[in-house]
Amino acid sequence: MSIASAGGKMGATLPASNDIDETWKFLEGGIDVMMTRLTEGMSYERYMQLYTAAYNYCISSGMGGTSGIAAGAHLVGGELYTRVATYFERHLQGILQRMSSLSHEDLLQLYSQEWDRYTSGANFVHRMLIYLNRHWVKHEREEGRTDIHTVYTLALDQWKKHVFMPLQREEKVIEAVLHQIELQRNGKVIQSSLLKSVLDSCVSLGIDETDATRLNLDVYQSEFQQPFLQSTEAYYQAESQSFLASNSVTDYMKKAQTRLEEEENRVELYMHASSYDALMDVCRTELITNHAQTMWDRFGYLLENEMKDDLARMYALLSQIPGGLDPLREQFEAYVKRTGLETVSRDMEESSDVVDPSKYVHSLLRVYNHNMATVTSSFQSEAGFLAALDKACRSFMNINQVTGTSASRSPELLAKFIDGLLKKNTRGEDEQSVEESLDKAMIVFKYIEDRDYFQKFYAKFLSRRLVSFSSASIDAEESMISRLKEICGFEYTSKLQRMFTEAGLSKELNDRFQESGMQSNKDLNFYSFVLTSGVWPLQPPSSEFTMPDELQSTHDEFVKFYNTQHTHRQLTWLWHLSTNEIHTTYLPRKYIFSTSTYQTAILLLFNTHSVLTFDEIAEATRLEKSVLNAALLPMVKLKVLHLLDDSYSLNKDFKGKKVRMNLNIPVRAEQKSESAEVAKTVHEDRKVLLQATIVRIMKARKTLKHNLLLTEVISQLQARFQPKVPDIKKAIDTLIEKEFLQRVEDEKDI
Repeated sequence: MSIASAGGKMGATLPASNDIDETWKFLEGGIDVMMTRLTEGMSYERYMQLYTAAYNYCISSGMGGTSGIAAGAHLVGGELYTRVATYFERHLQGILQRMSSLSHEDLLQLYSQEWDRYTSGANFVHRMLIYLNRHWVKHEREEGRTDIHTVYTLALDQWKKHVFMPLQREEKVIEAVLHQIELQRNGKVIQSSLLKSVLDSCVSLGIDETDATRLNLDVYQSEFQQPFLQSTEAYYQAESQSFLASNSVTDYMKKAQTRLEEEENRVELYMHASSYDALMDVCRTELITNHAQTMWDRFGYLLENEMKDDLARMYALLSQIPGGLDPLREQFEAYVKRTGLETVSRDMEESSDVVDPSKYVHSLLRVYNHNMATVTSSFQSEAGFLAALDKACRSFMNINQVTGTSASRSPELLAKFIDGLLKKNTRGEDEQSVEESLDKAMIVFKYIEDRDYFQKFYAKFLSRRLVSFSSASIDAEESMISRLKEICGFEYTSKLQRMFTEAGLSKELNDRFQESGMQSNKDLNFYSFVLTSGVWPLQPPSSEFTMPDELQSTHDEFVKFYNTQHTHRQLTWLWHLSTNEIHTTYLPRKYIFSTSTYQTAILLLFNTHSVLTFDEIAEATRLEKSVLNAALLPMVKLKVLHLLDDSYSLNKDFKGKKVRMNLNIPVRAEQKSESAEVAKTVHEDRKVLLQATIVRIMKARKTLKHNLLLTEVISQLQARFQPKVPDIKKAIDTLIEKEFLQRVEDEKDI
């Protein structure tokens, strides 16, 4: 309703302020306009006359008419309040009569129309009687009259009593709403605004008797929400069963997802927000929970066929119910483990006894990358699926067809793979490419359980790269150590870092030797590494060795120089790790042979001998037979030496494809021996580490139950390797024997 100013004098005379009959007669006409002919509008002067008449009555000292009360007995307003209530009741009876003959959409149309007109009019009446609300109504409620309300709330209460509840008793209004919702679910177009108007009225009709300003959803929940949820349950129970009976699981998931989205939109369109949780719970129960087993059973098929969109849809659905993802995680873990084992087996089946580290690591990474992509794209990188992937990778990356039951095989192959990345090679990879490959290697490293094996192998290969100057990039070497330190800590990489330091110190030492002028043979380019035995994973030679005369003088001169630099230190020469470059002079084309010092000593013998037997070479070099054989074999295979019966001679017709030839090739037996040596070293180190860890824990805890000690030891060491309980118990027994620990009397487990 619009209120317009018309100017001029006021046309009507105000009633006597203390006469309720005259005052009501004056007010009723205006109220009737507001409640029934709101669109006609009302002048500002007329509205102010009505407001003033109501105000004058409420402040009068007494009342005339049929309900007169002695002046000053109480605040005036009760009779006016009663007559307003009676007016609303009579007005609503007419509205109810017009609605009673209607149903479905027609009823909702009229209900919405009349509700809007009624509440708009009641709002104007409420403001016109504002003085009544602020004084008489307030006073009555303060006196405990909770059945007394402000005029607008009174209007709502009257609508509930005289329109809504009578219609509900005939199951008309909400039944019509539910019918419209079902039509919409079945694909029909409905007027959502009608439903919103009706349901908003249900919310408004929930009147809190103690505080009318407080939201009360009793009417909405009891009259609409409860039957709505029951009808929703029945609808989706029937639809889901019927749809699955004649459609695929993947089609059903699409249908279920669409239905859930529709119900979410339904709440936004015309329901109160409080319905969301209850509605979605019912929908999830009928659409997801009751058919979860069917989806679980289909999960493996979707994985096998890489149906990522359907996997994502299944994840989205089952993530909405308690425990819905648990069977999927279990199946996913088993799938990754199985496909990992199959992939390694398939990729390596053509391999001989010698496994290509690069091929092996890339096989592991292919499985990881494929399944990580699935976790990312289909499972939203959810923590449970990441944990399942981690667990499966930890399993197949440590034990597979290549490794057998060996705990050292995967760490060794990974260390060899990284060794290949960090060595100088002819592949011409740029620094960025190497860094990316190292990042990939660290993915595998993350899943290696026995990292102490990796540490030993890595240290061996690093030492060789350093002493043979075969590192492609010192920056890449340091970058790799930083990666290891980030995962395993400083202690894990301390010796590796020390090796770099000592390599640098050796360079300084060699520079000083050259500057000293003590080397007499200027034609010999001599370089030595002086390494601390406790830092470098290098063993002394297993065989005696007689140095060739050509090297003896320089060797002696360096020892003399070193003794001037350091006192009380003993040098142990690792001839089996020393390398040389020698130039040929007996062939038409000059070649440069990369050899071990043992091979150099053998070849130099042919400067003065044409033919030598195996025993003669052994006597001249004093090398053990196995060591000598390992040195000779590559030179025979590469046809540098001729072997006839038991005699060796230079091949004067030798022709190589390249000027530089590497003759220093380890035989397979040496590699197997090296692996066994690392395993033995790790086994001994673990015994020491277990004992040290137990002592450290007990120093801090003083007294500890046996099982708690086992748990603590495993927790502290699992970053390096997975301690076995029998080994921990053996270490405890050893410490008890050494009297580092003792059992508490009368307590078996403390």
